[in-house]
Amino acid sequence: MTTALDTRPLDLLADFPAIPAGWAYLDTAATAQKPKPVIDAITRGYGETYATVHRGVYQRSVDMTFAFEAARERVAKFLGGAAREIIFVRGATEGINLVAQCWAGTHLKAGDRILLSTLEHHSNIVPWQMVAERVGAAIDVVPLTADQRIDLDAMAAMLTPAHKLVALAHVSNVLGSVLDARRAADLAHGVGAKILLDGCQAVPRIAVDMAALDCDFYVFSGHKLYGPTGIGVLWGRYELLDAMPPYQGGGSMIDRVTFARTTYAPPPGRFEAGTPHIVGVVGLHAAIDYVDSIGLDRIHAHEMALVRQTREALSKLNSVTLFGPEDSAGIVSFAVEGVHPHDVATILDEGNVAIRAGHHCAQPLMDALGVPATARASFGVYNGADDIAALVAGIERVTRIFG
Repeated sequence: MTTALDTRPLDLLADFPAIPAGWAYLDTAATAQKPKPVIDAITRGYGETYATVHRGVYQRSVDMTFAFEAARERVAKFLGGAAREIIFVRGATEGINLVAQCWAGTHLKAGDRILLSTLEHHSNIVPWQMVAERVGAAIDVVPLTADQRIDLDAMAAMLTPAHKLVALAHVSNVLGSVLDARRAADLAHGVGAKILLDGCQAVPRIAVDMAALDCDFYVFSGHKLYGPTGIGVLWGRYELLDAMPPYQGGGSMIDRVTFARTTYAPPPGRFEAGTPHIVGVVGLHAAIDYVDSIGLDRIHAHEMALVRQTREALSKLNSVTLFGPEDSAGIVSFAVEGVHPHDVATILDEGNVAIRAGHHCAQPLMDALGVPATARASFGVYNGADDIAALVAGIERVTRIFG
């Protein structure tokens, strides 16, 4: 028997102590606010249960090691992978750089090609440029469709056997457009290429499963998933990770060290040199539990409803240009005619509405859109109709001020 999806609006603002009454926080795509269970887990981690992991034989260290590895198991379950495929990193940026250096840097050669898209975050552009320059590879860029999605038909036409890696955003951090990730993976694998997906904007909004997506690498940052900063995840197919050299040297990533020769631990330990962000990992576990307690299907439905309401309201303002598809996931980017996005954001802030303004670490996309920057409202589980009303009222004030 199938249970019907609960489509009632979420009412979770009380779980977020950093959001005071009357403040419309619409910058979740940059970083999510933290719910009490996550804050409590971090507080306990530092105040009651703290100890190092993987080294101590005393009971508290053993207990904290158990909690640390239990978090790895929890992440694996959340992604539909195996614990030995989960590498803890500082964030998605480090995860992408790890793959760029340890896989691409050792597998690519002069004449090979890397395929990206127009809408990628700088963190999914610059690491590939760095490795391409070093090994003599080239980069190709997939354009967007008319409704500003990654054009997979164009991608299919562009791919050749020379392409060894494809790296794409699962959800755009500017446009909110959702990639047909399985089709992208099938296209990449069709020419023998590996595919990495940037899941930063996807994992807080939609359920993901590594087997279903059939990608080779997947990255996300904990702080966008209602968890702590400074912790993120790289998932990779184990056979790929096992063949990759380490990213950094130091403690924890070794098997045996002598001055003559050092041997390395198997993944994931091989890629986790030094003392890890122990409490960050514990906080990430709590964040995943929190999100799962609500249900990603329900979160996605809630945010989609907020996007529809926002786009409908803003489309009635003649001076506002909307970017991205109608069904964008939790993100609405826009411009107000004749007003720089920074001025829009400043005036909105005077009315207790917090949005992002700028190029959003996506300057090539801004060039493609023909604008220097956009204003961006992005939603989380704590947002509701009052926040949209405050946003619209603020933009109406912007248009009055600038005439």
